[in-house]
Amino acid sequence: MRALFSEETKRRMWRRFWLALAQAQAQAGLVSEEELADLRRYVDAVDLAAAQEIENEIHHDLMAELRVYASQAKIGGGKLHLGATSMDVEDNVDTARMRVALSMLSDALRSLLDAFASQIEKYADLPCMAYTHLQAAEPTTLGYRMSMWANDFYLDCENLKCLAGWLPSKGLRGAVGTAASYEALLAGTGVSPEQLEREVLDAFGLSALMITGQTYSRRLDYIVVANLAALAASASKFASDVRILASSPFGELGEPFTSKQVGSSAMPFKRNPILSERICSLARIVSAHAGITWQNAANNLLERTLDDSASRRVAIPESFLAADEIVMLAQKIVDGLRVDRRRISANLERFGPFAATEAVLVAAAKRGADRQALHERLREASMRAWEALEKSEKNPLAEELMQDKTIAQYVGRDEIKLLMNPADHTGLAARRAREFARKVRSMEKPEPVKIDVPL
Repeated sequence: MRALFSEETKRRMWRRFWLALAQAQAQAGLVSEEELADLRRYVDAVDLAAAQEIENEIHHDLMAELRVYASQAKIGGGKLHLGATSMDVEDNVDTARMRVALSMLSDALRSLLDAFASQIEKYADLPCMAYTHLQAAEPTTLGYRMSMWANDFYLDCENLKCLAGWLPSKGLRGAVGTAASYEALLAGTGVSPEQLEREVLDAFGLSALMITGQTYSRRLDYIVVANLAALAASASKFASDVRILASSPFGELGEPFTSKQVGSSAMPFKRNPILSERICSLARIVSAHAGITWQNAANNLLERTLDDSASRRVAIPESFLAADEIVMLAQKIVDGLRVDRRRISANLERFGPFAATEAVLVAAAKRGADRQALHERLREASMRAWEALEKSEKNPLAEELMQDKTIAQYVGRDEIKLLMNPADHTGLAARRAREFARKVRSMEKPEPVKIDVPL
């Protein structure tokens, strides 16, 4: 990803775009074979120092690169950039790079989902407490909780895969989108501006928007970065949940932690969830860049203003680099996730009995009990049980319910004992977790989007 968004790769792609344009124009008789051969000879001869020296003087990065390329290719250099405006080159190359980057990310997400599937299959049946409002709720299974995390990434993977295949480019439209320069250039050649555009874009695997100004609509940048922000949100939620479950009061999960790893300079005992914290930190960057690209889309006025340029040079590469790092960090966590079955069991034993109140309520109501009156008795018994837990006593709820004479009219002691087993109240969790793992395993591998530039 860093190589893709490097300055050298960008300039190599600019040169390849100029070459593709010259090749298409050769079919219209505007560029000779000798000139083309010369342009091919120097297409990869990027000289960053020379271009920077020129840019320092003229303050235009693309024109600086164009001058260096033309000075190297002394035979064909004079035919470079015929009919084009800067954004004909820059926008199409930016789109090509984004499509490759989206493809890379969807492939990385596919690998992450495979790692999730292995863990989901392993822990599909392991009951654990679920939490709503960060309070103990009802039991679920660890595999089902993992499926919740993985499902968000699944949606991201499918989304980015579609986006990589769909993302359109500016095409060859000249200074204000009318393609007037190409129409004038190609007059009498038998080649239309549309034919020229198709020829050039085909070399990059691109398709053009029907309508553009000097640039493609900056709404496309927002769509791309907003979808990266959605991926970052999935990862941040996953990482935050891991941080919570790794915290001392829970202690159910833990990040991979090596034997030599240092958790704190002051507290030698610490095992801080640094990978998850890093994910949450990077996710904020992508979210912020989504806001910037929204501003660029909303404020790119008339046929084009330049106030988008500086920020998008930062926002687009940084969003992809951060997203790439986020997925790699998530993969490390999932692959090396530590599961403390003892703590899971202890938390389930402590809080699980509360989940049985609904089962008791349903059983009694089916046998004629007043549902509302019984709900109040169960609530009162639960509050007494909570008070016991706050004193670090064992959860007494089962005994409370078995001694309640009103409940006893409808549900016997032995049945209450059975109903109070939290492992029996996970519903469809295990089955759905396995089904989801199978769905992940059956996903088609994303079709890679490639460019003819070595990374």
